[in-house]
Amino acid sequence: MQIIIHADKTIERHAGLDEHVQTVVKNALQRFGEQINRVEVHLSDNLVQKSADGDNRCMLEARVTGLQPIAVSDHAATLHQAIAGAAEKLKRAVDSALGRLQDKRHNGVAIEADAE
Repeated sequence: MQIIIHADKTIERHAGLDEHVQTVVKNALQRFGEQINRVEVHLSDNLVQKSADGDNRCMLEARVTGLQPIAVSDHAATLHQAIAGAAEKLKRAVDSALGRLQDKRHNGVAIEADAE
């Protein structure tokens, strides 16, 4: 799984941050194995827009084999919290999407078997 990190000009990127993002995303999505080709990470700090959920935002977009891209985002008081929150949301979203895909395939096989 390739993880690509983008940060806007309000985020100071450094090796520690990149490592943290890589670790959190890989740990959250490891059970999906090779089904996820790429995850794009977008980090920002909305200093201009004060939000009740926090100023830091992490948006994750996963490219999953056989599906449209899946995107989630999370806002939090700290960047680390936003990354962890978005990773958890992405894990649930991918799990749900793959479950629906598996159900469609399973139901399609059952229908074909009944027709014979």
